[in-house]
Amino acid sequence: MAAVSYRFFTRHGGASTGRFDSLNISYGTGDEPENIVRNRAVIKEAMGVERLVSAAQVHDRDIYVDDGEDAADLEVDGYDGLITDRPGTGLMIQQADCQAVLLYDEEHRAVGAVHSGWRGSVANIIEAVVGRMEDCYGSRPSALRAWVSPSLGPCCAEFVNYRTELPELFYRFRSGANHFDFWRISEDQLIQVGLKAEAVHLPDTCTCCSEDYFSYRRAVRQSGGICGRQASVICLK
Repeated sequence: MAAVSYRFFTRHGGASTGRFDSLNISYGTGDEPENIVRNRAVIKEAMGVERLVSAAQVHDRDIYVDDGEDAADLEVDGYDGLITDRPGTGLMIQQADCQAVLLYDEEHRAVGAVHSGWRGSVANIIEAVVGRMEDCYGSRPSALRAWVSPSLGPCCAEFVNYRTELPELFYRFRSGANHFDFWRISEDQLIQVGLKAEAVHLPDTCTCCSEDYFSYRRAVRQSGGICGRQASVICLK
């Protein structure tokens, strides 16, 4: 049996309705809190975990190290990276176009979860989380495995103001006049920090294109940006 479990959830299978239909797991969207509680219980049952650790994400580089002392579910403020070496705890990223990057260290029995939108990519939150896993658990980057979630694809990641928003080192990942391939940007950042190319697994589904996922960019066109958040979760068994 594998020692790690991870899953990229769709928007389906929950209790929420309307614009949040149906597996919305974010308290910050305007959905009814009781729906979020029920939806997170669905996530926990599906993952077979005792508790979930999540963050009120802020597109920065701070990392929360979970020691498992709190037996209850936990949502921490101001973090975009989560790491733990405690079995039975699911690290959950909340997203609607941003990437979740899930990390696994088999040698030292540790996992990490990264919320990386375009601002997180610019700040290289991936580098920060891998470095923190090195510091806390002795993780060797060359031994890590990484999975990038369904997220905004090169087909839809348009940045008309990219000259002021993105660094020049991203320009080689342009997929059109104003479009960028952030999947490849994350792959490059993972490899640059020491992961082996064959250990990095990229998605093939764009959340803006697929109605199976919440998408902020799609919601901007359809409902003023109001939408739910799906979950990406990793845990040690």
